[in-house]
Amino acid sequence: MPLERLSVAPLVRRVAPAVVNIAVAYPSPYAQNPLLRDPYFRRFMGVPDAAMQPRLSAGSGVIIDATRGLVLTNNHVVGEGSAILVVLQDKRQFTAELVGTSPGTDLAVLRIPPERLVAAPLASSDTAEVGDYVVAIGNPFGLGQTVTAGIVSALGRGLTPQSGMGLIQTDAPINPGNSGGPLINMRGEVIGINTAILAPGGEGNIGIGFAVPASVVRQVLRQAKRAI
Repeated sequence: MPLERLSVAPLVRRVAPAVVNIAVAYPSPYAQNPLLRDPYFRRFMGVPDAAMQPRLSAGSGVIIDATRGLVLTNNHVVGEGSAILVVLQDKRQFTAELVGTSPGTDLAVLRIPPERLVAAPLASSDTAEVGDYVVAIGNPFGLGQTVTAGIVSALGRGLTPQSGMGLIQTDAPINPGNSGGPLINMRGEVIGINTAILAPGGEGNIGIGFAVPASVVRQVLRQAKRAI
């Protein structure tokens, strides 16, 4: 292919419909206090009514089984949320059911109605090699679906000395909100679920992101299917 025509656009067109935005509502800490549920007491304590509203957070996910409506994301994205909303690329919205979590691998499996869904294929094994081109799709900073590209920088990374799980390291830009989105190879297969970035000083992307590899994802997905 001529250099001026090199593009990942065909791959993105094929996989992007399987990538979803996830909005999660968390109960307000103030709402847990019975006294603060009284508007007169709130006024006396100087707590505004807005403080009682649920907190919202955003992340990403990927439809991995269209017939069952199964969506993969990060456990830290859904956390202890009281309500989970999945928004598809075509703007359809579904309230999701949490069917399985794995805090140790930071993965969670959601279920939505299997209505005209498109799934992304999960790589059959961990075949990624250092230097492979990869694409990350997600919802950074709540902007909406965003595509970035890079390479596999390293394999078998552990975020802590105690971690027994080898993560994929990539320089494809990953930012807050990308968590739970897929890392895709040039065959359009999900080789990992983006889970963390290294951001000294709380800065954004510096070219060091991590994804849970497909082999671990497959194990968690298998356990979740047994529970359905």
